[in-house]
Amino acid sequence: MTKKVVIVGASHGGHQSILELLNRYDDVEITLFEAGDFISFMSCGMELYLENKVTDVHDVRNFSPESFPENNVHILSNHLVTAINTTDKTVTVVDQKTQATTTVPYDKLILSSGVTPKSLPVPGADLQNVYLMRGLDWATKIKAKLEDPAVKHVTVVGAGYIGIEAAEASRKAGKSVTLLDVIERPLGAYLDHEMTDILAKHLDEKGVQVITGAKIQAYLGTDHVTAVQTDNEEIATDLVIQAAGVQPNTAWLQGTVALDSRGWIKTDEYLRTNVPDVYAIGDAVLAYSIPAAQPMPIALATVVRREARYLIRHLFEKIPSAPFKGVVGSSALSVFDYHFATSGLNTTTAAKAGVAVKTSFYQDWLRPAYVPVGPDNPEVYVQLLFDPTSHRLLGGAVLSTYDITAQGNVLALAIQQGLRLEDLAEADFFFQPGFDRQWSLLNLAAQHALGEHKF
Repeated sequence: MTKKVVIVGASHGGHQSILELLNRYDDVEITLFEAGDFISFMSCGMELYLENKVTDVHDVRNFSPESFPENNVHILSNHLVTAINTTDKTVTVVDQKTQATTTVPYDKLILSSGVTPKSLPVPGADLQNVYLMRGLDWATKIKAKLEDPAVKHVTVVGAGYIGIEAAEASRKAGKSVTLLDVIERPLGAYLDHEMTDILAKHLDEKGVQVITGAKIQAYLGTDHVTAVQTDNEEIATDLVIQAAGVQPNTAWLQGTVALDSRGWIKTDEYLRTNVPDVYAIGDAVLAYSIPAAQPMPIALATVVRREARYLIRHLFEKIPSAPFKGVVGSSALSVFDYHFATSGLNTTTAAKAGVAVKTSFYQDWLRPAYVPVGPDNPEVYVQLLFDPTSHRLLGGAVLSTYDITAQGNVLALAIQQGLRLEDLAEADFFFQPGFDRQWSLLNLAAQHALGEHKF
């Protein structure tokens, strides 16, 4: 008997769910509903588009409906799911082009509804030239403004990943840029101060004015924005790009699916919601963090794809044979000439989770001393976080002007597998002076954390 699987949301979670269903089962009918009109824009590729590094804006996507020509796959854009009818196991769907409402039955329902960007609730937020940085429509609007010579100054609100990308793209487009954040360090939620100090200085060197501890009170202007009012000053500007975080797209689930106080979908260790046969994955769900040993917000494509892979494997088991193992949470970013990768916890996320950590910061050169210091032998930095008692690795980051971000994947694997400092200190990595040191960078960082004599 054919099983009907309905998926809400066409980003990474929806895409991976379709792939897994087709790989594992022959007797499924798959229907995916996407509220937007484009399937499915990768906002993480927006900076590449803004800097003219992609083939076309319409190529910056996970997949298209044409990616799945199978007769048992139905992918519908402009279709908004507004309700789950738990008694008869149907969803209410509105065709946003015709406004027609239908009910669609499901045997299994997968929620991958994601998040929406926050617009600050301040006066002037509805002025022209106050933009968000997410999705195809906003990408094309921002691109047009960056190419407009009348736009001289851009103010970016939020100094996280998206804000840094917006600031860099704007600066490379020749604009004057001010970067604002209410916290005290750019990228402060992702890296510890040793690394953010380096990056804050670099942003200044590249012409980005960074103002931290700034509380925005209003966007000023009559029809279009002309200035940003903070608690300390008024900043004249032609364009505001808001990158001030996200919120779960779950208001439509209230009263049906259990949510926490901030709107995140509650799931058990099998990614099941409180409603039978309704599951949730992705950015609107608190992911189980391996290093924190608890659920926490980890909004990454890598997370939801792993959740989808697990979920579909166990989707039709009456009793799931194993719980979801969880994720580490790893990411990387370039900040002009620097590149960093981070994995697991940092001191900020550890404190929020109530996890005790000890940290170690290591600074060295990438290659042996007989290689001249310069572009091929730059300074490298490693931050390690570990359990003070067991020395189990809980997080880490690498940073350099040389691209060593692949080392972040090594840290992720070490954290996932429960390795200790002692294990990393003597892990068997290759040596070749054209690439690294006699002891590899992570070996040396772990030895430093253990207080050993410098090699």
